[in-house]
Amino acid sequence: MKKGMLILLFVVAAVGLAMADLNGVPTTTNLTTDILGAHLVYGRGCIACHAPHSGPAGNAQNGINTSTGQTALWGEDLTPMYGQVLGFGDTGGYVVTLPANQAAVNALGAHDPTVVVLLCLSCHDGNLAKPGMMKGVTVESIPVFGGKAPTFLGNDGSGAGDYANDHPVGPNAIFGCGGQYNWDCTITNGKVSMNGPGSSVFANTNYTFAVSLAVVGGNPTVTCTSCHDQHSELIWVDGGSKLPYQTAFFLRGYYNPNTGGNSAAQFCRQCHGGEANEMHGQMSVPTT
Repeated sequence: MKKGMLILLFVVAAVGLAMADLNGVPTTTNLTTDILGAHLVYGRGCIACHAPHSGPAGNAQNGINTSTGQTALWGEDLTPMYGQVLGFGDTGGYVVTLPANQAAVNALGAHDPTVVVLLCLSCHDGNLAKPGMMKGVTVESIPVFGGKAPTFLGNDGSGAGDYANDHPVGPNAIFGCGGQYNWDCTITNGKVSMNGPGSSVFANTNYTFAVSLAVVGGNPTVTCTSCHDQHSELIWVDGGSKLPYQTAFFLRGYYNPNTGGNSAAQFCRQCHGGEANEMHGQMSVPTT
């Protein structure tokens, strides 16, 4: 009997540890809404972006060349954004030239960073590309402060077509290792290894490294889907433990500013290692 109770206690303890992965942060398993969240698009679901037949024409966007659906079965009109030259971040210093036509998109492929930006902006531009169903503000409220954030990045009140106040993306937004402002990591053929004294503690103990970087010319680069998982608005699943954690705005990583803790800062530190606790010699600051 005592042996049985001991085994039971061990199992309960093991389950408790498994459900408290990121330094005791509780996992989230009780959603009552679909993980697509706002990308359900009022019930249209997957087909709002990925039309199974005829590209944009399959979403009633008629008069558009159906070849625009040849990459990722994309069901939004790409034509207004073809060939656009956009300056992101820091007074527009990170310039992205979008593919000129569908042939260029097909040649580059769906995972090319310029194609990713093109696909995302076919809904989120709001200036040249004006989707019919989006309302232009987030479904979620801004944490702590309240209110809604703009979702039309090219028409957010800062000037039509202005992306200078948006995070750098594209081939020039390169992730780096070493130096004052980066992690003590290493890069091999565009793949980041968080293997330094600080980065390894951050990635394996205090937080994680969930961002999904593209590779251009052997360099890891940031694109829209590096930080955002467009298929899950409120839940991020840890790739190691497979446990689900709360997030927001489709972000890749545990992100819950409403706790009053540091999860939002930790999310940003995945790329901005120079500002991390660990790179300041503080190895035991938990994620809360």
